[in-house]
Amino acid sequence: MRLTPTSVAVAALLCALLGTSTGCRMPMGGWNPGLFLYPIPVSPFFQDRLEDKFWEHERYERVPIMGPTTSGGVPRALDPPTPDEVMRALEKARPVEGGVPLLFEVQRNNVRIVPELIADYVDPPRIYPLIGPAQLHHAHYKCTIYYTETNRSGWPVPHTNVDDTVEVIYIDHNHLHMMVDADDTATSNY
Repeated sequence: MRLTPTSVAVAALLCALLGTSTGCRMPMGGWNPGLFLYPIPVSPFFQDRLEDKFWEHERYERVPIMGPTTSGGVPRALDPPTPDEVMRALEKARPVEGGVPLLFEVQRNNVRIVPELIADYVDPPRIYPLIGPAQLHHAHYKCTIYYTETNRSGWPVPHTNVDDTVEVIYIDHNHLHMMVDADDTATSNY
């Protein structure tokens, strides 16, 4: 392959251009990102949905591992469901339809929650993967929710309906109790 004076000149010109175009600047006026230069608005709806998903996973979708049960004692359930947990379960079971102000709105007011423990029992011991020997403790709650539901419609004829409503939600709380060896030491390290 023979090098001609023209190809040598073009190669020298390219080397000179590459040497002067370091950093973010291009030889012909700089880098232009086009539409990506301007911020794109994102609805807060998506951020709230991600935060709610993380909150539910962190608070309500995990099974805690407790220490071993004491000998001769009856294991008690953990705390009853929180009002936040009950209202999230109610929202999943019977969602409030997203309203349009002055056209249609639904509100839940004067909320009163009554949790009742309906079952509390412990399964026999078994071996759980990545945990070891443990017992699963079940606690079933019946949560009765009393509230006033207000439906406002603004079109075609403005009117308001107020109902005293009662809903029942069943919530299960499960957690594990570690088993104790023969020498009364727990099988897992905390």
